[in-house]
Amino acid sequence: MMKTLKKIGVAIAFSPRIEAILKEAARIKSIWGAELILIHVGAHGEKETTRLNQLLVQTGLADREDVRIFWEEGKPSQRILETCKNENVDLLIAGALKKENLVRFYLGTVARKIIRKADCSVLLLTNPSTTPKPFQNIVVDADDRPNVEESLRTACEIALKDKSQWLHIVRELKMYGLTMTAAEQCSEEEYEQMRHKLVQSEIDIVEKILKQIPHEGIKINIKLVSGKSGFELSQFAQRKQADLLIVGAPERRFSFFDRVFTHDHEYIFADLPCNLLIIHPRKEVMGG
Repeated sequence: MMKTLKKIGVAIAFSPRIEAILKEAARIKSIWGAELILIHVGAHGEKETTRLNQLLVQTGLADREDVRIFWEEGKPSQRILETCKNENVDLLIAGALKKENLVRFYLGTVARKIIRKADCSVLLLTNPSTTPKPFQNIVVDADDRPNVEESLRTACEIALKDKSQWLHIVRELKMYGLTMTAAEQCSEEEYEQMRHKLVQSEIDIVEKILKQIPHEGIKINIKLVSGKSGFELSQFAQRKQADLLIVGAPERRFSFFDRVFTHDHEYIFADLPCNLLIIHPRKEVMGG
């Protein structure tokens, strides 16, 4: 979203939410001055063309040189990914699905394939609106991942652009060494001193990264969590009523260990707490 965001892809389907998704995409496009690439995979005839043209008029996107439409056929995830790659898309916007009869959003098979194989970052909208609003309450994962700095930079850029109320930076508090030390029967006072030192060291890591990123004027809250970081991250986003959660992209192929024991991201994917932005490090699209 971000300084180098030049092209936004939008995966569209003729569902009841298509107008809202286009309105959300139009808002983001206007903020970042990006080109819009609309991608539809499926039946394409006069009916679909007329309907989309009507929607483009309603959303203020009609007859614009920086809005292009791609009608594709084949496997949805494959065609969407290929179009994004061929058009050098920086960010792909798509809708998340709501579980039937439940106020819960989740990622279906197509969305999961897109997230794991995309060469661009992906924004999943859980509840798009025809009257879109800026992201006001952002939560970002700052755990030890290769693209943590990119995630934080993106979060700060969005917060500045949208004049967000809060940016919550969540990092896992690694208790392994502390637990082992406690097992060696250290005193309660010694344990608390070590815990305080551990907490401060994790906060220092975040603050060191932030020194390299413009964030003046943003209200920042650094939150340390223990336990399964993906689960805790999702729960924290729900408690704070976040409207955007930012995480680094999962590995393209999980290890055998991750397939046997639930991968951290799966806690988020199984029950999305809010809009989800997945940062892919393979292209520097979200940083300065």
